[in-house]
Amino acid sequence: MIPDYYVEIKGDDFIIDMMYAKTTNNMTGVPVYQDIGLGNRAFVHRDMWEVLKKVIPILRQKNLKMKICDAARPISAHKKFLEIIPIKGFFAQDPVKSQHCHGTAIDVCLCTPDGQELSYPTKVDAYTPDIAADIQHGNTDTLKEHLVKARHDYYPEGMETEIANRENLKEIMESIGLVSIEHEWWHYDLPNGKQYPLFDL
Repeated sequence: MIPDYYVEIKGDDFIIDMMYAKTTNNMTGVPVYQDIGLGNRAFVHRDMWEVLKKVIPILRQKNLKMKICDAARPISAHKKFLEIIPIKGFFAQDPVKSQHCHGTAIDVCLCTPDGQELSYPTKVDAYTPDIAADIQHGNTDTLKEHLVKARHDYYPEGMETEIANRENLKEIMESIGLVSIEHEWWHYDLPNGKQYPLFDL
């Protein structure tokens, strides 16, 4: 049961495509959200929604949509992730340290009006099929190397469009009051979001 102080993200300005509700574009290879009954639904704490909805007029002005790839994460799902990918730093080692588990974090990217993702230095979650396969077979080395490209301070030559899209997303999200983290270009937090109750079904 979803607590009544949570809001489901809906509307034409958002594309709901929760990574962990399916087996594709999912580092774990397991549809954990489907398995626990959450499915492809994105929830956030109502205080997070009050901030996030400020992005709607900006998206309309720029003729863009926002894809929501992860939002509130049940504790039971987070614990399953840690079993599958035991890489320190990829998932918070304790659910209480993850703002996703407080309903105050989202993983996002911008899309064209017809739903095509803009290009970035990596996919959301730094996903590639090869790296996901390696992880599922216990090899984490390729992911650790690839995660360098997910940082906000990654500025390679030849990726000017990808960097510009990353920086545009950051500018938009920080303008509405959310906070970026240095090692994941797709992740944005509500300030002081860990003070909110943990989320579970």
